[in-house]
Amino acid sequence: MLDRNKIEEAVLAAKPARDAAQKPAGKAAGEPVVSSAHLAAGRSPGLSEVEFGLNLATMAYQRWMVRCMAAAGLPGLSPLEVLILHTVRHRDRPKHIADIMLVLDIEETHLVTYALRKLTKAGLIEVERAGKEKRVRASAAGIALCARYGEIRERLLVATATAAGPGEATLNEVATVLRSLSGIYNQAARAAATF
Repeated sequence: MLDRNKIEEAVLAAKPARDAAQKPAGKAAGEPVVSSAHLAAGRSPGLSEVEFGLNLATMAYQRWMVRCMAAAGLPGLSPLEVLILHTVRHRDRPKHIADIMLVLDIEETHLVTYALRKLTKAGLIEVERAGKEKRVRASAAGIALCARYGEIRERLLVATATAAGPGEATLNEVATVLRSLSGIYNQAARAAATF
């Protein structure tokens, strides 16, 4: 079991080095941290900072999902396959493919059907017919794998995040902002499709 005091001590000891590593060399105070200065030169350099942060967070999150699933006992799944497995497992109710696509905001059906085939072949989900449509549910093996993933997540990610990261209220705020931004980006994508 992880000792919360030891985690807090390690996080505090690492903070000066982490802060120095996160500050780009030569960065002036108040200057945005971006990957594309030409995009930050517009009316919202803050949005460019958010985009850079999203890119870093997305890559780190995907790396985490794959490695956590491997630690749980199943290497070789892609981030999308891990997400789909957890979505299928959610509330232990069968899901239509269209509902999975809607929840995860996926446009290409083939991405989901390929992932579902792979998860079915691995014995993690079961497919059933509901009229003309297919529904999927997590198998006993899928439920067990998700449980192991959850245990590892609690030990390695949640313990560190609660000791060193932002509090629950801040995380809830960030989640709200991210959902709002996803709507803005989706609307802009629709506009760009007809530009």
